[in-house]
Amino acid sequence: MNPIMMALLGGLFTWGMTAAGAAMVFFFKEIKPKILNLMLGFASGIMIAASFWSLLLPALELSETSRFPWLSVVGGFGLGGLFLFSADKFLPHIHHMEDEPRGGGIQKKKAVLRRSILLVTAITLHNFPEGLSYGVAFGTAGSVETATVSSAVILAIGIGLQNFPEGAAVSIPLRREGLSRWKSFMYGQASGIVEPIAAILGAWLASSIGWLLPYALSFAAGAMIFVVVEELIPESQNDSHLYGHSATIGTMIGFMVMTFLDIALG
Repeated sequence: MNPIMMALLGGLFTWGMTAAGAAMVFFFKEIKPKILNLMLGFASGIMIAASFWSLLLPALELSETSRFPWLSVVGGFGLGGLFLFSADKFLPHIHHMEDEPRGGGIQKKKAVLRRSILLVTAITLHNFPEGLSYGVAFGTAGSVETATVSSAVILAIGIGLQNFPEGAAVSIPLRREGLSRWKSFMYGQASGIVEPIAAILGAWLASSIGWLLPYALSFAAGAMIFVVVEELIPESQNDSHLYGHSATIGTMIGFMVMTFLDIALG
């Protein structure tokens, strides 16, 4: 099976996990803050571990024969963060715990773009690097010892695991704001549609342009870490003085789960 087809299957899986999480709106109308913090922390741990084991480490191995092996790793990582920073700055969106929209031209668009659309836009923006990450991993498979099909599959599984709580974190708050269960579910699952598209793009780039491989891997890692630091960790620490260390515990568990999957199975 070619890398693009494998990336597509991985994207459909992670999208399905997002939809499964969004389907929790049919059973629950709200998430306890402590549980939400734990879930967001778990997603953070998954993404941090995946960024190192599945993206930066293979990128470094691919760059070892170059004159400046650090350039593609550091440069690609920085470009990934810059890409998400630019998207976060210029595209209208809203985060889970915020009341006011963010991004360029928001004053003109506040009357047009409903809060639910803005929330889905935020999650969609942050799902793009996730799809790109395992797409690039599939396209890189076989290039170095640490870049294998199994490690790419494990990365997709890890992203899927953290997409489940993310889907619920979108749909259930929308239900609480008054949307019907069905509309809340549709908005929640829609946030994951971008992942198969990003996965196909990543696999195509990685398998077609050889010199781009370490940059693409590092780019995906930088974008994922930006998401973790910019949104997931701050939101997981919401009212942490009231709910203890649930976010930190979730992050530790997520990191350990992804590390176990990558080392034991990948």
